[in-house]
Order: sequence, then structure tokens, then C-alpha cells
Amino acid sequence: MVDTPIDYSQYEEGRHVNYWTLDPALRAEVERTYPDAEFEWAESELSDLGEVTGHTIADNAEVIDREGHELRTYDKHGEIQNHVQYHPLQHENDRLVYDRGVTHDIFHAPPGRDEPLGFQHVLTQQTILSFVDGGFVCPVSMTTGAAIVLEKYVDDDHPNADLLDEYFQGLTSRDYDDHIEGAMFLTEKQGGSDVGANETTAEPTDEDGIYELYGEKWFCSNIDAEGTLALARRPDAPDGTAGLSLFLVPHTKRDGSLNDQLYRRLKDKLGTIAVPTGEVEFRGAEAYLVGEPENGFKLMAEMMNFERLTNATGSVGGMGRSLLESKVQAATRDAFGETIQEYPLMRRDLVNMQTDYEAALAFTFEATRHYANYMANEQRLDEAPEDRDDDAARAFKLMRLLVPIAKYKTARMAVDTASYACEVLGGNGYVNGFATERMLRDSQVLPIWEGTSNVLSLDVLRVLNREAAHEELFPLVEDSLDAAEHPHLDDLAATVAEEFEDMQAAMISLATEDQDYAQHEAKQLADYIFDVVTAALLIERAQDAIDERDDARKALIAEWFVETRFAERDARGITDGEKLPDDHFAEIVRHAPLSPDQLADAAPADD
Repeated sequence: MVDTPIDYSQYEEGRHVNYWTLDPALRAEVERTYPDAEFEWAESELSDLGEVTGHTIADNAEVIDREGHELRTYDKHGEIQNHVQYHPLQHENDRLVYDRGVTHDIFHAPPGRDEPLGFQHVLTQQTILSFVDGGFVCPVSMTTGAAIVLEKYVDDDHPNADLLDEYFQGLTSRDYDDHIEGAMFLTEKQGGSDVGANETTAEPTDEDGIYELYGEKWFCSNIDAEGTLALARRPDAPDGTAGLSLFLVPHTKRDGSLNDQLYRRLKDKLGTIAVPTGEVEFRGAEAYLVGEPENGFKLMAEMMNFERLTNATGSVGGMGRSLLESKVQAATRDAFGETIQEYPLMRRDLVNMQTDYEAALAFTFEATRHYANYMANEQRLDEAPEDRDDDAARAFKLMRLLVPIAKYKTARMAVDTASYACEVLGGNGYVNGFATERMLRDSQVLPIWEGTSNVLSLDVLRVLNREAAHEELFPLVEDSLDAAEHPHLDDLAATVAEEFEDMQAAMISLATEDQDYAQHEAKQLADYIFDVVTAALLIERAQDAIDERDDARKALIAEWFVETRFAERDARGITDGEKLPDDHFAEIVRHAPLSPDQLADAAPADD
């Protein structure tokens, strides 16, 4: 519990700080997702990562974004070399992260432990890293995602088992000198979100499980990764996604020579400069079959689920950085004789940003908790539903429903938060060299990576229809609302319960309407689920904070979220005289504690 409000005026900007220790909301949400013994071990590791991220990695990220990397496709003799000339500071950042076990500790026991950690650990680490550079986190995430696929789908009797295990060990090494990175080459120019339209072909060689790939991949982040996963179609395979197989395509072949592919160019992107993204042409590239043939789309979806969740945690980290920059600016910028945080309208804006941040934290780390349970149960996406016990089925359904919603909603929220952070800084916020300008550029890719908002909303419909995920969602909401005991929270829970009933009616309506109408309303439904579930989670967390720390601050977050999402107020609330953000600015934005006795005895103003 924070004893006094955080004084953000002591900072000049949102770096040269420890992102872990400076963020009580992040720490509290993360602690909920870990088993107690794991968190006790992990907390010092997270603090160490928060420190090095806020200093060395943050400083390096600023330079890398400004100077970038360079692709040298050909050498001086005109021969293909496919060489990415990385900025030297990128190697320093890589070593700092991989030597700390970011892609190791969830697959192998780290020093000081007998067992690996759960997947909530790597997702928390990536959240912290995203405070400084979402582009840098992209290869970290894809390296983990590729390792997930290899661990799950390469059995001992697989024709490439030994070969692929070497790549798995490299992807998960804790020694930077032995470490390799992963990537996912999915997008093709004519395909885009329609993965089944992909035209890359895989021709078998004389060696079992070894193929040659031909075709083009259009948007290849981490272009020179040594452990790239790509989809291709074998001869006589059916059309569509059912005919796609998954292959590992290395940068260099087994004999050490350059693989038969051409890195045509790097994309001149708006942001995420730290990760080189380009176009790749396979020209008979050596590739190793992963998993069962013609099962590639399901295997890639396994990686995609993880990438979508890391997109959400990356969005949360970006929101946290944008919010921090705004708090520092508001605490240090004088205007008309006072710092701008003293003005009621700025206070309201910062409370809105803080509430959005904690809402995104609550929903995303709830999704993280169920994803970690899904992985702990050693489940696979191609597993038959009847093979899952009750606990495994619950984790699977909630993971499949919450992950696409988390990715869709937090990505949009990250863009909005970064945009307003630029406004808080004024003209400087739009100038190269200030963090907010880069956060805005980097955040704009988040709604695009791993599926657009429309694609994700349609996925929500599929999960509800095919997996009956609502059967597990409803008890989750009910249990969270039932946790409310304080009278103030009980009143909030009653408001959310009414919305919960309406949300269920909306689900039933779309389930009985024609497909076109259901698609038309898909995004509205995803929005509704996010708002109802998040409100319930915030109420539950507020009650826990009262019970465990005698602190009612979180109740203010829950109240403002419910009021701004669900309240039906006359004259848009202008005439009701309420000004919670101004009255409780220190508690909400600066994390000052609040005694439960100080909560208003009356119900919230919207009731």
C-alpha cells in the first residue's frame, strides 16, 4: 500500500525510473495472476527488469528509434547476403533481456528454482519492456511463440524431432551467445487476413520432413530470425486453410550457408523501428516440417493466441508509459501560476487516463491468468473438446474468448492514450525526441498486428458459437459481482448486474439473427463484453483491496469506470454537481490511500 501520494514532480520525464516499483496498479494486478510461491520468487526479478528497462534499455531505445537498422541485401560483388546491420545498442538491449531469461524461464527452471515459471511471468516481463519499446518486444514475443509451437507439436517420433529440438533450445537459451530469435511469416500480399489465400508452396526433397519453399511473404517482422515459422501448401493439398502446413525456415541452412531466400527491402514504417520488417521471397528455401502436414493453420493459431495476448500486454505497457509522461508533465508544467495538475479539467483528463489504464490492466491480466492455466494444463488447439477435463475446458474457453477481446480493446485504448499524452505535452508532445511522439507512432500498429479490430470481433462470435464460451464467462462475471460487500461497491455491482443481463440478451439476439446482422454488430458485442467484464473485475479488485489493505482507492476506479460506461444521466451529467476526479485526484492518479470509511455512504450518483 502506498502511504503517501506519489510526487511525480520529482521526475523530468517518464524514464530513468523503475517501471515496476513506480506503478502500484501494475504490481497489484500482476500479483493476482501468479501462484504465491512464484510471485515471491519473481518479484525481485521483475523489479530488476523494471530498473534496467527504465534506464539502459529506455536510453538505448531512443537512439535506436532515431537511427534504425539497415538491410544490405547484396554484397559488393552483387551476391545475395541478406544482412541486417543492427544498431549496436540493439545487441546490448538483446543481451540484457535474453540473459535475464525472458524466453527461458517459462520453459526451463531458472537459477534458484526447480521448476519453470508460468506464462504469466513472460507476459509481465513483456509488459514492463513495452513501457519503452513495443518494437523491441515484438521479436521477444515471437521467439517465445515459436518455442511454444515447437514444444507442443514436435513429438519424439517426428521426422525432424532432433533438428527442431536444436532450434527450440536456441530459442529458449538463457545465454545470449547461444540464443536465436523467432519470427512468424504469415501475411502475403494477396492474402492478408484471408490466410487461406496464401500461395507459398512447399516442394518435398529426398529427405523426410525437409522441403523447399517458393513464394512471397509481404510483412515479415524480425526478417532475419533464425527460427522463423511460415505457412505453405504441399503438392495436392486442398485449398484454403485446411491445406496449409507449418514449416520452420532458418536464416542459414544446416551446412551454415545462407538459405535460398531474398530479403527484398525493409518497410519504411511509421513506428516500431527497433524490429526490422520487410518482404521475403522464398526461392527454394530449406524448410523443416513442424507437426502434422495440413495442420499448419491450427499450429500457427497456437502462436497467434500468444501473440495476440502479448499485443494486449504491450498495449498496456504503452498506455502505462503514456500515462506516466502525462503525469510528469502535469506535475511540472506551470501555467497561469499553477502546475496544470491543479486545474479541474486536467485532473479529470488524467483520471480518465488512469481509469482506462487500470481497466486495461484488469481485463488483460485476467486473460493472462486463464492463458497461463491453459498452458499449465498442457492443452493444444487441435485437441478434441471431449479430451479436456472441467478445469482445462474452463481455461480453454475463457482464454479463447478473452484474448481476442483484450487484443482488440487495449490496442485501440493504447492509441487513444498515446494521442492524448501528446496533447498533454503540447507542441513538444508532437516533436521527435519526446517519448509521446514515439509512443503514438509505435501504438498505431497495435490494432493491425495479429488481426484487425474487425477480424478479432468476428473471432469473438466464432468462439461464442463454436466453443460455447459464454458458459464460463457468465460464472466469471457473477463471481466477481458477488464479491462486493462494502455498501458502495454493492451499489455499483447492482448497476453492472443490470448491464450483465442486457449483455446476455444481446448475445441471445445475435445467436438467433442472420449471419450478416451478427457480423454487423460483432464489434458492439465485443465492446459490451469488455465493459461488463471489466466493471465486474474492478469491483472484485476493489473489495479485495479493502479486505487485504484497508484501502478503498480501487473503489474510486471502479466507480468512475461504471459511471463513464453505464450511467444514464440527465444533461450528460453536467447538472448533477458531481466531480469525483477533482475531489479524489490524489487517490486515483497519485495512488494516495483512501480509508473505506471515506467512501460515500450513499449510492453512486448514477443510481
